[in-house]
Amino acid sequence: MRIATTIFLTDQSITPVRLALELEQRGFAGLYLPEHSHIPIERTSPYPFGGVLPPEYGRTLDAFVALGQAAAVTERLALGTGITLVAQHDPIDLAKQVATLDHLSGGRFTLGVGHGWNREEAEDHGVVWRTRRERVRDFVALMRALWAEEPTAYEGEFCSVRASSAYPKPAGGAPRILVGGAAGPKLFAHMADYADGWIPIGGRGLTETLPVLRDVWEKAGRDPETLRVVPCGISPTAGKLAHFADLGITEVVLQLPSAPEAEVLRALDEYAQYL
Repeated sequence: MRIATTIFLTDQSITPVRLALELEQRGFAGLYLPEHSHIPIERTSPYPFGGVLPPEYGRTLDAFVALGQAAAVTERLALGTGITLVAQHDPIDLAKQVATLDHLSGGRFTLGVGHGWNREEAEDHGVVWRTRRERVRDFVALMRALWAEEPTAYEGEFCSVRASSAYPKPAGGAPRILVGGAAGPKLFAHMADYADGWIPIGGRGLTETLPVLRDVWEKAGRDPETLRVVPCGISPTAGKLAHFADLGITEVVLQLPSAPEAEVLRALDEYAQYL
């Protein structure tokens, strides 16, 4: 099983360069980074995991800048977002960022796609909350048009682009796209429509939900062998990883503390037993 990691990199944590070097030297498979552009102080959106919102959410580094630094000092480490709040971006600019990072890293990038939980943050970006999922699907379709080998136009409900010269191209034609979010028919339908799989947070309930997703996937005409499910933000135990392996999962993303270098390296030492 491939063992990757995720962390809220901030202005107070270990740096992207130090972390990336340590991960590759120790044999970890990848680094996935979350994003939040800002956290409005006055908000009504509850923290999805309960309790007080941890301070690192408002201090998160830009994921693409941080991953660019990580790419520059590594050769094998996979790079990803876990996740990108796609609806909060200009899709033409985001397509360029993704293509550039994938090109410069030699095809090591995975785009984790999320719909968001912080309504106030999204609304500051002009996102209409009730249509954010459809907006994300539209934006991904536009990005795929810009990544296509031949100039390709796209006209959608929320965005459009003329047939264009748009380089660089992602190294593999298009990066792997994994959609985040809680299990449900709408999420699974969107996933089967435009993505390569699922990046669920925590991985609870997969015994029940994976058969449902696989059924939706096959009914949409997708090859069941191509479906990728990558649980993210895992606190590992040997039993938990064995359970995931029994479910056919081949990659997991372990949660690192958002902390200075010494604490993060201690966590990596602990996680090394699972490599």
